Amino acid sequence: MLRTNLNEMLIFMAVVDGASFVAGGQAMGLTRSAAGKAVMRLEDSLGVRLLNRTTRNLSLTDEGRALYDQGVQILAAVDTAQTAIGQPSGTPRGVLRLTLPDAFGRRVILPLLDTYLKTWPHVQVEVSFTDRMADIVEDGFDLAIRIGGEHADRQLVSRVVARYRALLCAAPAYLAKHGTPRDPDALAHHDCLYFSSRTRKQSWRFRDEQGQWFKAPGHSRLRLDSGEALRDAAVAGMGIALLPDFLVADDLASGRLAAVLPGLDAGDVEIMAMYPSKRYLEPRVRRFIDLLAEQLPG
Repeated sequence: MLRTNLNEMLIFMAVVDGASFVAGGQAMGLTRSAAGKAVMRLEDSLGVRLLNRTTRNLSLTDEGRALYDQGVQILAAVDTAQTAIGQPSGTPRGVLRLTLPDAFGRRVILPLLDTYLKTWPHVQVEVSFTDRMADIVEDGFDLAIRIGGEHADRQLVSRVVARYRALLCAAPAYLAKHGTPRDPDALAHHDCLYFSSRTRKQSWRFRDEQGQWFKAPGHSRLRLDSGEALRDAAVAGMGIALLPDFLVADDLASGRLAAVLPGLDAGDVEIMAMYPSKRYLEPRVRRFIDLLAEQLPG
């Protein structure tokens, strides 16, 4: 009975992944009818409905979502066990496909890739540098590095590998012309440079002395979808930007940028490593994540 349920559970998961009984059945070498009957048997044995069926699509019930999520964990554990047996040494091999934020990837990750490639000579690395939120599964990436955890995809496994301070800064020439803000409310009278893309829009939040977060007023005429471009705009005197210290530390040290409201707590910027939850963590991915956690701050 247990074995039968496991087979039916795999068929159920294939149907969910394929978004239809036809695609799920094909993935398991079954007809549409056989896949549908297997899911019905699983529902009968559990005493719950797993899928809502219409003539056009399928959707998971709450019970179906819970079972699917548990199945993902079971499959991941099986894959990990098979990998451990098949590759006892856990030696990374194959092609590691990464999508990285442009500025962070080039400034911070690229030097670490040199170390990674020298350490694991049997690995090749393909990298996409973009601030666009790529679809990891659809685009075939093993791993995505993303800035900020508030937009984490619940369908992906995520791990914080680093933290950086977020800093308000502007060019000295801008501050000389427009004045230096003395408190957060004064930001409403300045040109604020915001990050904005099709999927993400930045707002400025700060923490007061009691540890409570508040949203700062801001006036913005320029929004950009690149952290590097925001930094360039700030250096050019086009306004005030809120950026992680890895991007502006050299500019602050050289005087190209000056800190604005340095006592203001903007919190930390989390760097997230994210990968598909349905796949086991191959040695080449695991070793790269471990390298990030070892070498990056926080």
